[in-house]
Amino acid sequence: MTNILDTKNINILNLAKEVFVIEAQSITNLIKRLGEPFEEAINLLYNCKGRVIVTGMGKSGLIGKKIAATFSSTGTPSYFLHPAESTHGDSGVITREDIVLAISNSGETSELLQLLPLIKRFGVKMIAMTGKLNSTLAQKSDVSLDISVEREACPLNLAPTASTTATLAMGDALAVCLLEKRGFSAEDFLLFHPSGKLGKGFFWKVEDLMTKEENLPVVSMETDFREAIQEITAKKLGVTIVVDEKGALKGLLTDGDIRRSLQKHNDISGLKVKDVMTMGAKIIEKDAFAAQALQIMEKYSITSLVILKTDGTPEGILHIHNLLKAGVA
Repeated sequence: MTNILDTKNINILNLAKEVFVIEAQSITNLIKRLGEPFEEAINLLYNCKGRVIVTGMGKSGLIGKKIAATFSSTGTPSYFLHPAESTHGDSGVITREDIVLAISNSGETSELLQLLPLIKRFGVKMIAMTGKLNSTLAQKSDVSLDISVEREACPLNLAPTASTTATLAMGDALAVCLLEKRGFSAEDFLLFHPSGKLGKGFFWKVEDLMTKEENLPVVSMETDFREAIQEITAKKLGVTIVVDEKGALKGLLTDGDIRRSLQKHNDISGLKVKDVMTMGAKIIEKDAFAAQALQIMEKYSITSLVILKTDGTPEGILHIHNLLKAGVA
């Protein structure tokens, strides 16, 4: 019994390896087909004033949903249209400003072909992704991208496997090229993904989160040490900004400074802020992203950054607690 099971395991592993080889080859075969049609497709998509309407039936449709999602998250507004539903009113989402990206390995999917009269009537440009360049879909499209494969990874050569892998890779190639052509940056990407901490860091700006106006803790260098402690306690940030007689930033007084002072001095009467403060402070522009503020705090192991007005006086302070509340840190 053990030998039989071992033999089955070996066969299974060999079959899995064969799947990987076939699907990998289906992608590498696309490289030699890249050329003018791909460049035409990129230009059409780049110059589209509306959205990219991705459509496909069955497994092609599932891949199409992923391609549409990738487009949308990388700066190319996109929408997936189910071809079967399109003939029951959903085709109303297509406008004359859009471009249709139709996916069909055979190029003869009936539900997809039923969309052709509407697409042509609106004068909408269409890009086909198909394994049959002589198919109806390919012939009716403005540009056709060849996603054909030598065979499916399925032993029966029936289930869409290698063909869907090739389709997905072609969609990713389109999305990445468009991303680069648009100059789409990491910050742009994160703005479309605000749920994660890093995304929120590029969703919020320092100005949105900083403490300012009446809640801003500020004392002068000549302020009595006890009064400064009261200011820190009242404003609940664990720190206060220290300014000179002209109101310009000179440094900070932190909870750490207070603890160190209490350890050093048995009698704190007569102490001024200038005697115990930390000279200088890290500053940041108010239009900087919260993620940048977090990076500075982590780099210098600090918890506060000061925002200054053009005259050098404090306009706000950003504390790590502000970032925590916003979900950035």
